[in-house]
Amino acid sequence: MADEEKKVFDIESAASLVKELRGSFNSGKTKSYEWRITQLKGIGKMIAEREKEILEALREDLSKPEVEAFMSEISMTKGSCKTALKELSRWMKPEKAKTSIATYPSSAEIVSEPLGVVLVISPWNFPFLLSVDPVIGAIAAGNAVVLKPSEIAPATSRLLSKLLEEYLDNSSIRVVEGAVPETTALLEQKWDKIFYTGSPRVGRIIMAAAAKHLTPITLELGGKCPAVVDSNVNLKVAVRRIIAGKWACNDGQACVAPDYIITKKDFAPKLIDVMRHELEEFFGKNPMESEDMSRIVSLQHFKRLTKLLDEDNVSDKIIIGGQRDENRLKIAPTILLDVPEDTEIMREEIFGPLLPILTVEKIEESFDMINSKPKPLAAYLFSENKQLHKDFVNNISAGGMLINDTILHLTVSSLPFGGVGESGTGSYHGKFSFDTFSHKKAVLYRGFAGESSARYPPYTPGKLKLLKTLNSGNILSILLALLGFSKD
Repeated sequence: MADEEKKVFDIESAASLVKELRGSFNSGKTKSYEWRITQLKGIGKMIAEREKEILEALREDLSKPEVEAFMSEISMTKGSCKTALKELSRWMKPEKAKTSIATYPSSAEIVSEPLGVVLVISPWNFPFLLSVDPVIGAIAAGNAVVLKPSEIAPATSRLLSKLLEEYLDNSSIRVVEGAVPETTALLEQKWDKIFYTGSPRVGRIIMAAAAKHLTPITLELGGKCPAVVDSNVNLKVAVRRIIAGKWACNDGQACVAPDYIITKKDFAPKLIDVMRHELEEFFGKNPMESEDMSRIVSLQHFKRLTKLLDEDNVSDKIIIGGQRDENRLKIAPTILLDVPEDTEIMREEIFGPLLPILTVEKIEESFDMINSKPKPLAAYLFSENKQLHKDFVNNISAGGMLINDTILHLTVSSLPFGGVGESGTGSYHGKFSFDTFSHKKAVLYRGFAGESSARYPPYTPGKLKLLKTLNSGNILSILLALLGFSKD
């Protein structure tokens, strides 16, 4: 019993941890290029040597198929690590900045400096990728880091705690396991940055906790991501890409998964027929027995999803799927047609294998439908119409967009990944991760030459005239003024 009590992680434990890491950060060790590179290489080595254990944990937590887990978690994390290792020296170099006539002679630069001690709170849906990827950015930027993985993916949480202790510098990088009490204890502390991935509901809690200390935050949330399907498409390819971004992506339990489709009323039957055919191609005649699809993460989430399906005016809209097995936490890929917009399934993010199709008379009507809801994390359009592409990009606000595919935009390290409005604030991936965990410090260098009496009292009409001339931007007037002449 005494041993169990010692393991309780409370506010005092959290304060002690932050103090310890702040001491490590203040020593300057995490700021060096060598320390950062060593830690990033440690992550690369960890993934290479323990890939099998990582895949097994993902299978235990979510029944993730090995190929899917490799593509979405192992490969993407490896890619982030390789990019950071390759680009770190360039990212760390100060950026030259232009100066003005007011500071002549001078030079200026923008210096990226680490924020300090940062907290990363990760979700359960991609529990390895979305834990390690932000940690890579935090390390690359030179910070000390605490990672709080999700307790809803316990096998991956345990493994992360074990592996990060084994492969990384524990004086500056730590893992805290636990649930709400442990997270609450961490949020009571003063951090230099909090990076949270998860639901908007918890995001509001994170933001309120951070506000007490004026702590900067990045919130990677979600929302109802629309997929607009025009009739002018390669329908088979479009449907396969929608299925890949929905059911072959953690069974729809992804913040960027298509949440609903909008298409023209007269095109919907053709779209549905192709979706029925391709779902069978992907997952067989009985998708409940397919080994190529993840399961629902927990009984709580299973019941949340079945409640969405069982609502009045929803259950009778099912046209494909609807089968469920509570014991195995499985729900078949389910498509619904023209669900009323005032139902719960159309108000909240689905985050599961259910996909409503809404119909409109003209595809352009989809814009108003999307804009009537909070801004999504991602928006998708399938069309060969170039003008529609432009109109979609110009008129729809979303964290990111993809034309004629789903989810792949987050694999491009040169693009920022993040939300807008209720779908999140801030972004990361590639150099954007480095920048997210850095402060951009403005530095101006001057010597003791180029002194001007005009900036000092006593102020005179002549000094005012000189200052106005300098401010005018007229090169000839400035030269004359500096030489003591007037253009007048």
